[in-house]
Amino acid sequence: MQGTEIIEKVMTVTGGSPKRTIKEVYQTLKGDREVYTVTTGYGRDLLPESDKKVTEITCHGKGATFLASDIDGIIDIGGQDSKVILLDRENNVRDFLMNDKCAAGTGRFIETIMRVLHQDIEDLDDYIRNATPVKISSMCTVFAESEVISLLADGHRGEDIACGIVNSICERTANFAKKLPMEKRVFFSGGLAKSDQIRKTLEEKLGLGVATALDSQYTGAIGAALIGLHKRK
Repeated sequence: MQGTEIIEKVMTVTGGSPKRTIKEVYQTLKGDREVYTVTTGYGRDLLPESDKKVTEITCHGKGATFLASDIDGIIDIGGQDSKVILLDRENNVRDFLMNDKCAAGTGRFIETIMRVLHQDIEDLDDYIRNATPVKISSMCTVFAESEVISLLADGHRGEDIACGIVNSICERTANFAKKLPMEKRVFFSGGLAKSDQIRKTLEEKLGLGVATALDSQYTGAIGAALIGLHKRK
């Protein structure tokens, strides 16, 4: 919405009690204000104070078009799943695909591999910047972890292995995304969108421009806030 800006945001680890966490985030953001609240994502039913519950697909569509213009699709690589969303000319969700059955291709997958390599995922770009990707044959988290340990034992550098993992994830994601007819730029959301190396590799595999934004990790939350703002008005 024209003239709309983000005034406050909170990010926290969900932990072992999502219900308690969502309550804490709600109270932090609400403060003493009277608010209209929209919940989304896997925990959207956990907050009794919620005025409206909206799927993450719809919220990602609204959030992405707020953060970037001239896009016709969204690729979201989250911690638990990955999804591809196709938008129509009015920026409404036209179609989508979701992979929530396998951890491969999610942020959790890369996080696990980086832990095996004794590296912080926040340092991924610097770590793989001048690396040569090693071919990774397994995309199952359990088997890939074993394969990484074997590759290290065979003398391969950690950064080359990490680069190979990024290459594999981007190729898998691009093949998944190509099932929907996207022709212009796509918006890349989720925690991995903070990585410029992943964005560039995904762009190369897709053959399309890939846009992102500083607040790309908040895409779904921003979409929920926009829906709430519209309802409140």
